[in-house]
Amino acid sequence: MRYKFLINGIVQGVGFRPTVYKIATSLNLKGFVLNSGDGVVIEIEGEKKDKFLDELQKNLPPLAKIEEIKKEVLPLKGFTTFEIAISKNSKKTTSISPDKSICQDCINEMFDKNNRRYLYPFINCTNCGPRYTIIENIPYDRRNTSMKKFEMCDKCYQEYTNPLDRRYHAEPISCYECGPKLSVKDKFEEIKFNSEIEKIKFIASKIKEGKIIAIKGLGGFHLVCDATNEKALKELRERKKRPSKPFAMMFKDLKTIKEYCKITENEEKLITSYEKPIVLVKKKKELFLIADKIDRYGVFLPYTPLHLLLFEFIDFPIVATSANISDEPIIKDSKELVEKLGNMVDYVLDNNRDIVNACDDSVVQDVEGERIVMRCARGYAPLSFRTKNFLNILGVGANQKNTISLALKDKVILSPHIGDLKTLGSVEYFERTIETFRRLYEFNEDIIICDKHPLYESTKWAKKQNKRVYQIQHHYAHALSVMFEHNLDGDFLCFIFDGTGYGDDGTIWGGEVFVANRHTYKRIHHIKPFKLIGGEKGIKNPANMAVALIDEEFAINYSNAKIAKALAKGPFPFTSSMGRVFDIVAFLGGMIEKNEYEGLSGLIIERHYNPLIKEAIELEVKKEIDFKPLFNFAAKHKGDFEKISSVFLNSVVLMIKNISKMYDMPVIVGGGVFQNKTLLAMVKKEISVYFNKEIPLNDGGVSIGQVAWGIWNL
Repeated sequence: MRYKFLINGIVQGVGFRPTVYKIATSLNLKGFVLNSGDGVVIEIEGEKKDKFLDELQKNLPPLAKIEEIKKEVLPLKGFTTFEIAISKNSKKTTSISPDKSICQDCINEMFDKNNRRYLYPFINCTNCGPRYTIIENIPYDRRNTSMKKFEMCDKCYQEYTNPLDRRYHAEPISCYECGPKLSVKDKFEEIKFNSEIEKIKFIASKIKEGKIIAIKGLGGFHLVCDATNEKALKELRERKKRPSKPFAMMFKDLKTIKEYCKITENEEKLITSYEKPIVLVKKKKELFLIADKIDRYGVFLPYTPLHLLLFEFIDFPIVATSANISDEPIIKDSKELVEKLGNMVDYVLDNNRDIVNACDDSVVQDVEGERIVMRCARGYAPLSFRTKNFLNILGVGANQKNTISLALKDKVILSPHIGDLKTLGSVEYFERTIETFRRLYEFNEDIIICDKHPLYESTKWAKKQNKRVYQIQHHYAHALSVMFEHNLDGDFLCFIFDGTGYGDDGTIWGGEVFVANRHTYKRIHHIKPFKLIGGEKGIKNPANMAVALIDEEFAINYSNAKIAKALAKGPFPFTSSMGRVFDIVAFLGGMIEKNEYEGLSGLIIERHYNPLIKEAIELEVKKEIDFKPLFNFAAKHKGDFEKISSVFLNSVVLMIKNISKMYDMPVIVGGGVFQNKTLLAMVKKEISVYFNKEIPLNDGGVSIGQVAWGIWNL
C-alpha cells in the first residue's frame, strides 16, 4: 500500500517540503512531495510509513501551520526514491503565509564577517522574510513573486535546489551578486555610494541630524525620525498634518524598550514574537510629542535585516509611522511616495524589490495574559480559518478599519487591514485588495455581504456589482465575528459597544445589548439615545452634545451652556453610541476640549483610572439605559480626573454585570470600545465572557461576521 496525503494550511514557502524530505528519507520511505494550489501533496511507500505523520507533526518548520490533513490509501506504485517534485497548479485554496520577521539564523549570518551575506540588507531563508507582500499568484513559487526579475547566481541556486539547505525554495533568496539593491534619494535625485552599508550609514547620519526619512520596509514605506528629537518630531507632525495622534516607535532591542516603558512578561513575549507587532505598553519615561496626554506607547522591534543594520549606527528609538496621507493606505512604491509625500521627506531609502501587496504593521495589546489584535496586518494576515462552506461569499466590511473576508470551499480568509474608506485613494486600495484576493484564489463570489449603512463606501461598492447582496446590521456582525472565532452556537447575551453603526431604526447605534445567535438577534437594551449635535462634526467636538445632556445647575458652569441647550432642539441625528458616552464624560470632566483623534477620550479615562476607588453609580436597567446620572457626576466633579474616570468605568462594569444576572445565558462582548484594556480586564474579572482575540475587536472584524452569517444562513 501507499499513502497519499493532501495537507492544507500555511505549508508553502515555509520550509515544509524540505522537512517532509528529511523525515521521509530518515524513515527510508519512497515517493514524492509537491506544492499544488490545494496545499502540499505527499505520496509515500515503505515499512515505516505509519510513523511519518507523527514525525512530521513533531518537527514542523517554525512558520508552518497545518489546518487539515486528508489521507488516502492506494495501491503500491513501486517508487525507488523520495524526491521533491515540480509544483502543480489546481484549484487555489492553500493559505498564503504572512510576512515574517528576520530569524535568528539569518541574523547570525548577517553579522558573521566570514559569511557571504555579511551585512546584506535582504538576507532571508525559508523561516523568515517577505511572503504575502511579494506574491502575485499561487502556488508560492519564485516565478509567481516580484523576485522573478532577479536571476539567481550559481551559489544561491545551489542553496535553492538543495533539499537539505535552509534556503531550499526560499523564494526571495538572494545575495549581493544577484539580489535587490538599496538606493538613496535626496527626494528626486539618487546619491551614489560604493556599498549597501554606506547607504545605510548615510541615512543613519541624517536621522541623527533631525531629518525625516522615508524607508521602504516589507509592506510599504515608513516615515522615520529620531524619537528623542523634539524639533524633528514637531516638523514631522506639521508636515504630516498629524497634530497629536500617537506615533509608534521602533527600538534597537528589548533592553532599550525597558528604559522607556514598563513591560510585563506577557508583553515581552508579544514584542519578541516571530510577528514583531506594534505592542501597546505603559510609559516609564516621557518623550514629548510621541504620545502626549496618554500613558502608553506603541513599541516594536526591528523586523527586517535593513532595520537591524540601521540600528548599528544609531542608539536611540525612532518614530516609524506609516508613510501615507491621513486616512489613506500605506504607500508601497517610490513614485507614489514622491507624488504624495515629496514635501514631507528629506531623504528616501528605497530598494528595487517591488512590493506587490501593501501591508501595514500589526497592532496588539495584552489584556490579563491574552493577546488582543487591534490591527491585523503584517505577521498575522492574511488570516485563515477552517470551516465548511458551499458558496463563495465576499464580506466587504465596514467603512472604518476596513478589511475584507472571503469564504471559499472549506476556509475563510481575513485580509490584512485596509483602513478607513474616506478618500478616493483608500477606496481604490479597497478595490485593489478585492482584486488581489480574487486573483490569488481564482475566486468569483456568488454573494456579497455588506453593512446596512447606505453611505458606507463598501456598501455602495457592493450594490454596484450586479451580484446577490445581503446587508447585515453592523453590531450583529460584531457579535457574529466572536461566535465565528470561538465556534459558538446557541443564544448569547451580547454587549456590543462602539462609536458608530447604522441601526435598524435609522439612528446611530453603538451601545447595544442583544440576545443573538447565528441566525437572528433582538435588541433588548441600549443606551438611551441622545442627539449628536453637529452630526459628524460632533464626534470631534462633543462640547455642545455633552452640555445639552446635563442638568441646568451643572450646565451653567460651561461657557457654551446657552448655545448647547438651544441646539438640543435642533434636527440632529440620535445616537446610542458608547463611544460618544466616553467623549461626553471626558469633556464634562475637563479631560478633553475636543476629540483630537479616535479613541482619545477612552485612553485618557484609562490613564486616570484608580483601582482603589470602588465607588460606582448603579444605572437603572430598563430597555433604554439613561446615562444622565453619570454625565451629571462628571460635570459636578469637573477637574477630578481620577474620581470621574474610576466611577465611570466602575459604573459601566456594574451595568454589564447587572444585566448579565438578568439573563441565564453566556456573554459576548465586542466592538471597538472593548479595546479599552482597563474596561475589558474589569469585565473579565466580574463575569465569564467571549471576545475576539485573533480577529480585531473593532470594525476590522466586521467582514468576518458578515461571511459567518452567510455560511450559517445561506
